Amino acid sequence: MRSADEWFEAYGESHQNPINKLIHWFCVPVIVFATLGLLWVVPIPGLDSLLGETFAPFANLGALTMLAVLFGFYIRLSLTISLFMLAYTLLCLWGIMLIDASSWSLWQVSAAIFIIAWIAQFIGHHIEGQKPSFLEDLQFLFVGPAWLIHFLYKKLGIPY
Repeated sequence: MRSADEWFEAYGESHQNPINKLIHWFCVPVIVFATLGLLWVVPIPGLDSLLGETFAPFANLGALTMLAVLFGFYIRLSLTISLFMLAYTLLCLWGIMLIDASSWSLWQVSAAIFIIAWIAQFIGHHIEGQKPSFLEDLQFLFVGPAWLIHFLYKKLGIPY
């Protein structure tokens, strides 16, 4: 696996334009939220009975994907970045559960956010004149959030 700096350098090659970068600062976090929301509504049959009543709400593709990405990608990339992603994911789950408990449809809200944010991302890449990195390697879908975090960490002097 590439080092964090190697991933960030490769990702950054197609993210030089200030407008595209700004779009990513807004859209990448909401795409993470929307993706988790869309996956959250997909149940995993039988898992609820294995998890028991307390954890049955987590018997879905969103929870499984969240764990797989956190432990399969982010921890191998950087422990400190994975901790930030865990905190952000928990914040997303809080928002997802609020929407799910409301009269709004979680999948419809998530789908609308997902579509709007991706349209903005593609506009940003059109302005940039570069194709999105994930078209080269799907792992760049996970690098995007970490790339933003690494800028915050650098500014705060936090090693990653």
